[in-house]
Amino acid sequence: MPSASTACSGQSFRDRHDVSRQQIYAWRHELKKKGLLPSTADTVFVPVDTAAMHGAPLVREEVARVPAMIELRLNDGRSLRFDSGVDAAVLTRLIRAVEAA
Repeated sequence: MPSASTACSGQSFRDRHDVSRQQIYAWRHELKKKGLLPSTADTVFVPVDTAAMHGAPLVREEVARVPAMIELRLNDGRSLRFDSGVDAAVLTRLIRAVEAA
Protein backbone atom coordinates (compact mmCIF):
# COMPACT_ATOMS: atom_id res chain seq x y z
CA MET A 1 0.00 0.00 0.00
CA PRO A 2 1.46 3.39 -0.89
CA SER A 3 2.49 5.65 1.92
CA ALA A 4 1.05 9.13 2.34
CA SER A 5 4.31 10.62 1.07
CA THR A 6 4.07 8.87 -2.32
CA ALA A 7 0.31 9.13 -2.88
CA CYS A 8 -1.44 12.25 -4.15
CA SER A 9 -4.97 13.50 -3.72
CA GLY A 10 -7.57 13.11 -6.42
CA GLN A 11 -7.73 16.89 -6.82
CA SER A 12 -3.99 17.27 -7.43
CA PHE A 13 -4.08 14.35 -9.88
CA ARG A 14 -7.00 15.92 -11.78
CA ASP A 15 -5.23 19.28 -11.92
CA ARG A 16 -1.94 17.86 -13.19
CA HIS A 17 -3.46 15.57 -15.81
CA ASP A 18 -6.47 17.68 -16.83
CA VAL A 19 -8.97 15.00 -15.84
CA SER A 20 -12.48 15.87 -14.69
CA ARG A 21 -14.05 14.67 -11.46
CA GLN A 22 -16.72 12.94 -13.55
CA GLN A 23 -14.04 10.98 -15.42
CA ILE A 24 -12.55 9.76 -12.13
CA TYR A 25 -15.99 8.61 -10.98
CA ALA A 26 -16.64 6.93 -14.34
CA TRP A 27 -13.32 5.05 -14.11
CA ARG A 28 -14.09 3.94 -10.55
CA HIS A 29 -17.57 2.81 -11.59
CA GLU A 30 -16.16 0.73 -14.48
CA LEU A 31 -13.52 -0.87 -12.24
CA LYS A 32 -16.13 -1.74 -9.60
CA LYS A 33 -18.44 -3.18 -12.27
CA LYS A 34 -15.61 -5.41 -13.50
CA GLY A 35 -14.75 -6.49 -9.95
CA LEU A 36 -11.33 -4.86 -10.12
CA LEU A 37 -11.99 -2.32 -7.36
CA PRO A 38 -13.71 -3.16 -4.07
CA SER A 39 -16.66 -0.85 -3.43
CA THR A 40 -15.08 0.33 -0.14
CA ALA A 41 -11.65 1.13 -1.58
CA ASP A 42 -10.24 4.60 -0.99
CA THR A 43 -8.98 6.30 -4.11
CA VAL A 44 -5.23 6.70 -4.00
CA PHE A 45 -3.10 7.91 -6.88
CA VAL A 46 0.50 6.79 -6.93
CA PRO A 47 3.03 8.68 -9.03
CA VAL A 48 4.71 6.71 -11.79
CA ASP A 49 8.02 7.80 -13.28
CA THR A 50 7.34 7.66 -17.01
CA ALA A 51 10.38 9.78 -17.86
CA ALA A 52 12.55 6.67 -17.60
CA MET A 53 10.37 4.94 -20.20
CA HIS A 54 10.62 7.65 -22.89
CA GLY A 55 13.33 6.75 -25.34
CA ALA A 56 14.03 3.44 -23.65
CA PRO A 57 14.22 0.51 -26.05
CA LEU A 58 11.32 -1.90 -26.02
CA VAL A 59 12.44 -5.09 -24.35
CA ARG A 60 10.92 -8.29 -25.65
CA GLU A 61 11.75 -11.77 -24.64
CA GLU A 62 12.75 -13.80 -27.63
CA VAL A 63 10.43 -16.73 -27.96
CA ALA A 64 11.59 -19.79 -29.81
CA ARG A 65 9.00 -20.30 -32.50
CA VAL A 66 8.37 -23.83 -33.59
CA PRO A 67 6.88 -24.05 -37.08
CA ALA A 68 3.36 -25.44 -37.02
CA MET A 69 2.79 -28.67 -38.91
CA ILE A 70 0.19 -28.48 -41.64
CA GLU A 71 -1.52 -31.40 -43.33
CA LEU A 72 -2.98 -30.81 -46.77
CA ARG A 73 -5.41 -33.40 -48.15
CA LEU A 74 -5.35 -33.61 -51.92
CA ASN A 75 -8.24 -34.61 -54.21
CA ASP A 76 -6.91 -38.13 -54.78
CA GLY A 77 -6.89 -38.92 -51.04
CA ARG A 78 -3.18 -38.34 -50.61
CA SER A 79 -1.96 -35.92 -48.00
CA LEU A 80 1.11 -33.76 -47.65
CA ARG A 81 2.55 -32.81 -44.28
CA PHE A 82 4.85 -29.81 -44.07
CA ASP A 83 5.79 -27.09 -41.63
CA SER A 84 4.39 -23.58 -41.88
CA GLY A 85 7.79 -22.21 -42.86
CA VAL A 86 7.86 -23.91 -46.26
CA ASP A 87 8.31 -21.59 -49.23
CA ALA A 88 5.08 -21.10 -51.22
CA ALA A 89 6.78 -21.73 -54.58
CA VAL A 90 8.32 -24.98 -53.34
CA LEU A 91 4.97 -26.09 -51.93
CA THR A 92 3.21 -25.33 -55.22
CA ARG A 93 5.73 -27.40 -57.19
CA LEU A 94 5.41 -30.24 -54.68
CA ILE A 95 1.61 -30.28 -54.89
CA ARG A 96 1.73 -30.32 -58.70
CA ALA A 97 4.27 -33.16 -58.67
CA VAL A 98 2.21 -35.27 -56.25
CA GLU A 99 -1.03 -34.68 -58.17
CA ALA A 100 0.69 -35.58 -61.47
CA ALA A 101 2.09 -38.85 -60.09
